[in-house]
Amino acid sequence: MKHLHCIIPAIAILGVVYLVSLSERTKPDKEYQPAQVEINQETYNQWETKTDSQLPVEVAVTPVEFGKEAKMWKFNVAFTTHSGSLDDDPTQVVVMTGDKGDTYRAISWDGPGPGGHHREGILSFNSITPITKYVDVKVNGVGDIEERSFRWNLSQ
Repeated sequence: MKHLHCIIPAIAILGVVYLVSLSERTKPDKEYQPAQVEINQETYNQWETKTDSQLPVEVAVTPVEFGKEAKMWKFNVAFTTHSGSLDDDPTQVVVMTGDKGDTYRAISWDGPGPGGHHREGILSFNSITPITKYVDVKVNGVGDIEERSFRWNLSQ
């Protein structure tokens, strides 16, 4: 009983130390930062965003760098769902075709990896030369939709 006045403060101090260490462990190492991608805003504003809202996944595609002058054709691609997880590899499920019917595969994806309900990033392709009259970006098999096609005309 005479040591009780020493034991209670010691227990209180240990409890505070434990709670502080617990709160430090549950903090994320770093906050999520979306991919930082430089884009030519003038080119980006030139092209219309095309959206396919078929459930369960909405897909939106916008040309970012595109056309005669661009060495690499880049598209902002956004996938959104409210059910399931977005696990498809965009470089495997998205292709580009031109007026000759040739198929071009994406060479890189600059965006978040698999998972979650929203993924958005830049999908890059080698440019089509000679220049094509139009480009179709096709998204295959996402959300159990066989094919979604988005077209932009390049002829003036």
